[in-house]
Amino acid sequence: TSTNALMERLHLKYQQKPWSETLKLVRVCMDKPLQRPDSNTPDGPLLSCMEKIQRALHDKSLFSVMNRLESLSKQKGLNAHVSPSGTACYITSSMFYIEVQLEKDGEVMDVKLAHLGEDPVVKLIFSQLFLFGRMKNYDAFGKSLEDLSNLYQIPGNSEMQAKGYFALQALEKDLYSMSLLERTQDVNRVTEVLHGKVGHLVPRTGATPMNIEFYISPYQVLEAELNPDSQVCGTKAVVAVEGTDTLHKLPLSPLFVDSQAGEDGNAAFLPLTDELSMDLPAAFVLKFHQPIPIHNLNTNKKNHLIPGIQITGLKLAPLYELIVQATLQEKCSEDLSTHKSCFFVSLPDCPKHCYFINKGSEKSDFAGALVSKIPFSHPKCVPGVIEILRHQVAYNSLISSCVSEKHVHE
Repeated sequence: TSTNALMERLHLKYQQKPWSETLKLVRVCMDKPLQRPDSNTPDGPLLSCMEKIQRALHDKSLFSVMNRLESLSKQKGLNAHVSPSGTACYITSSMFYIEVQLEKDGEVMDVKLAHLGEDPVVKLIFSQLFLFGRMKNYDAFGKSLEDLSNLYQIPGNSEMQAKGYFALQALEKDLYSMSLLERTQDVNRVTEVLHGKVGHLVPRTGATPMNIEFYISPYQVLEAELNPDSQVCGTKAVVAVEGTDTLHKLPLSPLFVDSQAGEDGNAAFLPLTDELSMDLPAAFVLKFHQPIPIHNLNTNKKNHLIPGIQITGLKLAPLYELIVQATLQEKCSEDLSTHKSCFFVSLPDCPKHCYFINKGSEKSDFAGALVSKIPFSHPKCVPGVIEILRHQVAYNSLISSCVSEKHVHE
């Protein structure tokens, strides 16, 4: 049947029915779980159509908001049910639940989050809560649901996933303790970013994972000095735990020894015993928002760009070429060829400079790779990795300052 003929049949079928009845039918159909094919490939057109209908429906009542919450939860693979009073929606998984309390008119009063074994607390990002409550920003709320689910993305049953979450908690506590080492009361954020053992650390809040800000450029430092109220954002890494194909011994309890330091001046940790750890199909990771070009420090091993850290799936390439491509994509938002090109850069009170960048080859000492995340299994690895990343991103910033979208071919 052609699309036009199908639409004509639908018009004829429903033209005598009141709109309220049709609307009720649409909501009932959307409330039913979507039947997926065996391949688990979602029906793109159907899902897109359902989302468009949901966006078009105005949330002017408690009933409509509750309907939207239930539908959004199911789209994210979570369960949802309404309290007997009809003013609370519980969004649940095997590892956490969210309680959304609403007013009679559909406005959000409160959002509480509870992880496995924890008491529910108001812990979701308050800015998102405000947007969600007043402007119905379901996209932001849906992203929070995804981020919460991703905390438990390791293979195995719910008990194994819970162990992965406990390991992440232990790592976060150790990193926070390390961030307090040698910290004075009057230390500012820029100093923490550039010189702190683990940079400027922001703890996990609700669905937002812990992140480490470890580098800020000279331009951003100057902006922060000239405008103290400005919130300049440097290079960050997100702290997470991810599933792996092999087992790694991860701590399930904090290992950092409080107020003590090792003989070499570094932080001291408890030994990784069987009582304090467990073999899990997972690893800790530092994840970057954009891949970072990193120099291959071990020229004989392409998977060991950083000493002691194995990163699989890397493709070596000339480091300068990677830096130039990453810079051009950031500045121009498009893929520009960098073959045989020079770059014109304007400086204050100075003629234009013209830079030629020798890219070398992937077999030279100046080879590198684009790195999206760095895996590790012990909190003591983090300060060393952060220090290497600081030097690398500073070097990348220097080279990228010679790159401009204004370039010509020889």
